[in-house]
Amino acid sequence: MKDRIAASFARQSMMQTFGATLDYVAEGSVILFAPILPGCRQQQGFAHAALTFGLGDSAAGYAALTTIPENQDVVTAEIKINLIAPAIGDRLIAKGRVIKPGRRLIVVTSEVFALKDNTDTLVAILQGTMVPVQA
Repeated sequence: MKDRIAASFARQSMMQTFGATLDYVAEGSVILFAPILPGCRQQQGFAHAALTFGLGDSAAGYAALTTIPENQDVVTAEIKINLIAPAIGDRLIAKGRVIKPGRRLIVVTSEVFALKDNTDTLVAILQGTMVPVQA
């Protein structure tokens, strides 16, 4: 399962652009990291919401992928984000997990934290639905 997730993650050019890394994989759970690079900041210097959303969506999607057969992949059907604090720090961590697995719909969530000076601050919560598709 870990090799499958790592291989898929390696094919995501957007995550490569963000400098994101895959940190942890278990059934129903994935953790991703990304540095807050100068090109990923908004006008006030915080991590841009697009980085926060992309990382959270990917963590949730890969958590879903851990729960389905190897001949399938997932796509996001819908996902919402609540931005709850400025993403101030050096990097983001996204912790994705499956709320309810299913054959047709997989309900997922992720929490995104900003890390600064060994302190993590919850900056966003995402919840959505992933749909299995043929790989």
